[in-house]
Amino acid sequence: MNLIEDRWIPVIRQDGGADYIAPWQIAEPDNPPIELNAPRPDFQGALYQLLIGLLQTVYAPQEARDWEALYEAPEPAELQRALARLTPAMQLLQADGPAFLQDFDLPDGETKPIAGLLIDAPGGKTLKDNLDHFIKGGRLPQLCHSCAASALFTLQTNAPSGGVGHRVGLRGGGPLTTLIRPAGPATLWQKLWLNVLTCEELPAAPEPLSAKVLPWMGPTRLSDQEGLLTTPDDGHPLQMYWGMPRRIRLHPSDRHGCCALCGGDDQPLITEYRTRNYGINYSDHWLHPLTPYRFDPKQKNPPRSLKGQPGGLCYRHWVGLALGRAGNGDTPAKVVAAFNGEREELLAEASTGRLTPRLWCFGYDMDNMKARCWYDHDFPLFSCDADRQEKLLAQAEELLDLAQLAVRELRGRVRDAWFKRALDAKGDTSHIEADFWQQTEARFFALVQQLGKLPPSEVRPATLMLPWSRMLVATALDSFDRWTLESNPEDLNLKRIMAARAELLRKLRTSKPFKAFAARYPEPEKETA
Repeated sequence: MNLIEDRWIPVIRQDGGADYIAPWQIAEPDNPPIELNAPRPDFQGALYQLLIGLLQTVYAPQEARDWEALYEAPEPAELQRALARLTPAMQLLQADGPAFLQDFDLPDGETKPIAGLLIDAPGGKTLKDNLDHFIKGGRLPQLCHSCAASALFTLQTNAPSGGVGHRVGLRGGGPLTTLIRPAGPATLWQKLWLNVLTCEELPAAPEPLSAKVLPWMGPTRLSDQEGLLTTPDDGHPLQMYWGMPRRIRLHPSDRHGCCALCGGDDQPLITEYRTRNYGINYSDHWLHPLTPYRFDPKQKNPPRSLKGQPGGLCYRHWVGLALGRAGNGDTPAKVVAAFNGEREELLAEASTGRLTPRLWCFGYDMDNMKARCWYDHDFPLFSCDADRQEKLLAQAEELLDLAQLAVRELRGRVRDAWFKRALDAKGDTSHIEADFWQQTEARFFALVQQLGKLPPSEVRPATLMLPWSRMLVATALDSFDRWTLESNPEDLNLKRIMAARAELLRKLRTSKPFKAFAARYPEPEKETA
């Protein structure tokens, strides 16, 4: 199978029908594809990144106006010609020589079942010790070529720690990916094109088939000698879309049958691959355009990609992912920053209000080699000019700082109510925080939307801001009552509970952040008759 010429990408077309397409068919005008239809959510996110990478590599617009001109869709034949330049690099199975995202000349290695490409598959020791309680081994003995290609790209782009010498991905293990997407009706082309940068924002490659862009087009840059690092100076910036930390070679097979993952019938199947360690060891200095980063405010350490965390994402993460936070160094992905700039204005002109942008965030929460969870979140983005955006960021951080104090005090006082010696009590109470964030999220975004509509010169009105602090106090008290009073009467220690509740109210009313917030936004004076 060739990933450029063959129809292997699962999609949903405009009429609701499922189909498989070649990459250039994303621009078909009649009954166009409107969404990908991958059999797993991590494949869905990976296929988006693969298609964006293809467009960025050989079809990037020169400047913003060129991007705007192609927003509705290009000519399919023109896109097909551009993508055809990559055909020699996109063969999935080869006896030797270049094969998509595979080691150029892997001489030998450990043979593994094809299911080992899946990030959540149990490892060898887990199977040996019979500890695969929740995700069983042996469930996926064979994959079709389409699923194998998706699994290979998903692993290489998200690669977590895999043991001695099995390198993590270019962005670190389990990175977050953030993409801009319209909330209303849109074609798959438009959803992808929103995340393609211009050549002014990301340099084009005169020779896209170079090993500096596509690392499998030449011998692997091995890292077995003193952990040799691969820095941005050792490759082209476009290699960020095609990182290849793992040394893998798929085994061809004569078998045909049913794919154990997507259920496709009478498919050519792949059952095994071989692998070795000490592949490309990427340094921390690569800044992937689809991933947010945290920069050290003191500039003592290299930037770190933001990753999935236990409990998932909520509006406390949104500020850094969508706007950035100077305090902790969080910086949005390059495609998000590009959208927040000139591109948002171009879209507003082109779409006549038809498309409302959203921020799609997804990624694994990894504990070294162990996948704890896959997170997939959708957040709003708010339209405002550059001057207004700076003020909106400051306002959003004020709201968020107050909420973080409230949730911290809530969790502490609930523990005081539950336990006689709260500091010595063990156990996870993160569900208290998650519930609080969920209860207050809609109010936060509604308020940010209102603030975003104000002109930059307008003073921040107390009538908008004050209800936020009141709502936080009320929500914290209501949550405290639910967590402490809704249990068996014999388990209640009312004296301890009421003392903890009084302390919660006192902390929220008298803490410096709440008092400073009230001072900045005093109650408006009532008019007298």
